[in-house]
Amino acid sequence: MLRVIGGEAGGRRLAIMRGRATRPTADRVRESLFNILGEKVIGAEVLDLFAGVGSLGIEALSRGARKAVFVDKKSGCARTIRRNLENLGFSERVEVYKKEANKAIKFLAKRGRKFGLIFLDPPYGSDLAEATLQELTRSNIIDDEAVVVIEHYRKKVIPQQVGNLKLIREYEYGDTKLSFYRR
Repeated sequence: MLRVIGGEAGGRRLAIMRGRATRPTADRVRESLFNILGEKVIGAEVLDLFAGVGSLGIEALSRGARKAVFVDKKSGCARTIRRNLENLGFSERVEVYKKEANKAIKFLAKRGRKFGLIFLDPPYGSDLAEATLQELTRSNIIDDEAVVVIEHYRKKVIPQQVGNLKLIREYEYGDTKLSFYRR
């Protein structure tokens, strides 16, 4: 069972996709992540890349984020995100795109969008985290005070710096590592 941990929708269940199509962020990892972010979430514009079922962006909305954009290239994920948002009453504060992450970043940059909180949760074992960080630094969609959080396999080595984004801290939870970047 996947649920929202805190905020206005705390305790409510989220729909998930069966099989191995997604790997939702574990409750304890999400709880730790949002405890670390604290007040940074309140009023933020959030970008949830490789969103899966949308648990990170939904958690941010529940805890006071102003708006969220969800991106996943799988149709089933986009449908599940929309269903979760509708069930929780968050549909008015969101956009959901069925696109590859880098294409979505370019699309959002053309629209002049800026984000204060960006989540990347690419498939474990892929090189998409670094490629997506590179696209983010080229795009101009990152607010000056933004935090970029990557969820990845703990043994995956990711760069200390990509463009103007610098790794500022990391936390491990079992096989999962959270890496935080800032300008």
